[in-house]
Amino acid sequence: MQATSRCILLVDDCADLRTLMRFLLEFEGHTVHEAMDGPGAIDAVMGGGFDIAFVDVGLPGVDGYEVARRIRASPTGRDISLVALTGHGMEEDRRKALAAGFDEHLVKPTDHDKVTALVSHPPRRPVRDA
Repeated sequence: MQATSRCILLVDDCADLRTLMRFLLEFEGHTVHEAMDGPGAIDAVMGGGFDIAFVDVGLPGVDGYEVARRIRASPTGRDISLVALTGHGMEEDRRKALAAGFDEHLVKPTDHDKVTALVSHPPRRPVRDA
């Protein structure tokens, strides 16, 4: 069990991936919520209370990049750590994710040790005044 319990949002249209990640994170003592699409992710984050969100970039409807941009444009979304999940691991993919507002970029399948490290020490981007 982790020393600090986090409130985590998992966003992926693949139910199996969400279930696996949820199981592992809850086993470590975290509170985990799920969304299966972009609009669901945005609504969840706007409700507040999350420390970190793992967001698939290839979501139906509103993709993960747009999810990150909308979250970062909101006062509610300034404090949450956003981690992009993607099957694309080129440097350009990483740059695109960071430019959209993600704090970190993970390539699927993810290494659970990396996920655990990010949850233990959520990445934070510097807050910029508008």
